[in-house]
Amino acid sequence: MAETHTPPTETLDEALAELQESFDLLGDWEERLAYVIELGQGLAPLPDAARTEANLVPGCASRVWLAVEDGGERLWFHADSDSAISKGNIALLLGLYSGRTRDEILGFDARAALDSLGLPQALTRQRANGLNQMVGRIREAALVPAG
Repeated sequence: MAETHTPPTETLDEALAELQESFDLLGDWEERLAYVIELGQGLAPLPDAARTEANLVPGCASRVWLAVEDGGERLWFHADSDSAISKGNIALLLGLYSGRTRDEILGFDARAALDSLGLPQALTRQRANGLNQMVGRIREAALVPAG
């Protein structure tokens, strides 16, 4: 998974605004969930070596693997799921968080961001809990000192 990455050029707030714009263009929640699933289909394949128990996100309705690549100043995330909706949710989060600094990740209010998209309300309670667990795992990674 170690490879050369290009950091995001937009801020987290700008990335969120783009997502909000995309969500606003879609009519109902059926279309929005289809868009989230489409995001998941665009995820790069996760190597089998990263599909470990340690990378499983607890509390998700399905199996979600989240691997962290410590790039020193920035964190890069790689993920997959055996569920289309969960895979889309983690792809959405990776689009926001991957390539960010620890300070950017920790300074971003993910709950407010997801609420602004209306995503937690569109999911079952278990899937919304899984989404929160994914965010929690990303934030935990940002709390680990660089190295």
